[in-house]
This record gives sequence, structure tokens and C-alpha cells, in this order.
Amino acid sequence: MSGDEQWRLLEQLVQEVNQQTEQLKQMQDKMRDLSATSRSKDGMVSVTVGPQGEVRTIDLDPRVYRKLSPSELSASIVEQIGKAAGQVRGDMKELMEPFVPGLPTDDLFGEAMNFEAFLQRPGRSPGPRPPM
Repeated sequence: MSGDEQWRLLEQLVQEVNQQTEQLKQMQDKMRDLSATSRSKDGMVSVTVGPQGEVRTIDLDPRVYRKLSPSELSASIVEQIGKAAGQVRGDMKELMEPFVPGLPTDDLFGEAMNFEAFLQRPGRSPGPRPPM
């Protein structure tokens, strides 16, 4: 292989790495912006969660206090949080699948899935991997 061919190959590899790095950055941005909202069948409770399953908003219809007991309201809120978190996990899985081909994504995208755990931060050694 000539020197020119080696340089072209190196330039091609650098281009591919840069392209993949940009795609990963875009995926990270999309993941940070992920959210899902779940509304109860009766429309009384609506919950929005973020990419880590954190509750961002809980919206209650003003009539909820007349229609549901405290325990029913609590159960409805918890149910909507679970549904919205499941939606976010599904969206996250869909975003990451092209970057983790062949890996058991169902195991990776369980309730405790945390994308940042897969990334090594500059100047830090990788931490322990989450149990599978």
C-alpha cells in the first residue's frame, strides 16, 4: 500500500469516526429532550415524565377531588407515572438500538436504564457496569 493510499484510508477512517461521533451527540441531545405523557382513561389525571423517569408534571382535573377517593387518586397517579416511564424507555430503546446492535436491548432498557452509565466521562475511569 502506497503512502497516498494510506493517507486516503486514514482520512476516510477519521471521517467515519467524526460522523459517528456527531450521530452519538445528536442521539444524546434527543435523549435529554425525551418525555412522555400518560393520561388516565377518565381524563382526570395526566403525568409527564422525563428521560430518567423523573416526574415533570402532574395535572389534575379540578373535578378529581369530587370523583376519586384519595386512594383512587394516588393509584391513578402511580399508574400514569408507570405508563409514561414505560413510553420513555421504549423511545430511548428505539433511539439507541442502531448504536448497540446485537446487544440484549431488553436487558439494557429495564427500569433502571441510564444512558450515561455507558459513556466514559473525560478524565474519569469507567464505573461499575449496572447488573444485567
